[in-house]
Amino acid sequence: MKNLKFYLSVASVAVSLTFLSGCDQKETTAAIVPPVPSATPVAATNQATPPAPTVPPTPPATAIPPVPAQEVAVISTTEGDMVIEFWTDAAPNTIANFKKLAKAGFYDGTAFHRVIRNFMIQGGDPLTKDPAMEGRWGTGDPGYKINAEFNDHPHVRGVLSMARSADPNSAGSQFFICHATASSLDHQYTTFGKLIKGDDVLEKIATTPTHAPDRPDKRMGIISIKIVPASSVK
Repeated sequence: MKNLKFYLSVASVAVSLTFLSGCDQKETTAAIVPPVPSATPVAATNQATPPAPTVPPTPPATAIPPVPAQEVAVISTTEGDMVIEFWTDAAPNTIANFKKLAKAGFYDGTAFHRVIRNFMIQGGDPLTKDPAMEGRWGTGDPGYKINAEFNDHPHVRGVLSMARSADPNSAGSQFFICHATASSLDHQYTTFGKLIKGDDVLEKIATTPTHAPDRPDKRMGIISIKIVPASSVK
């Protein structure tokens, strides 16, 4: 009987030790489990997403205006045709006025009323349309005056320039074409173009016989002055 109690006592102690040992192991195991990584802070997940950069709208394509075709003046005379090239960089207002008058037919039927060999031939007076007005040739105009545009283009053979009175700003419609160099006119008269075709016609008119006051014996008529694209003149 004593032996039975002894064994029961030993068994109870063993069970108790086993239970305690298991508890210690559980606590030890729990102590070494690595912590769960913390979640992303709430504040970070609640931050507002920055707006996407605003891209300005693409402006509509601007149409590029066509480059105006270069124009020349074709002066048809009783002696043949002369072609004039304009100096748009030198006298734009003078050129615009000349073109306007030409396109309106202002010069048609006029004449070169003043011719001086080795100097120039002058035309553009509307009074020259009437031979009975010869006494007043050289005084006509379109009814207005334009301002001078003196420039650095010299007066040499074939250069087109505006005639005027003593007032620098008195040009209107009358013009002249140099037959020879006339340096004394530089910066005193508005040059605005040059002859590019018809030098032989210039020679015929400039050397025609004249009578006082520098009037051609034979009428040097201007049939018309046409403004046309340069590409149309060969």
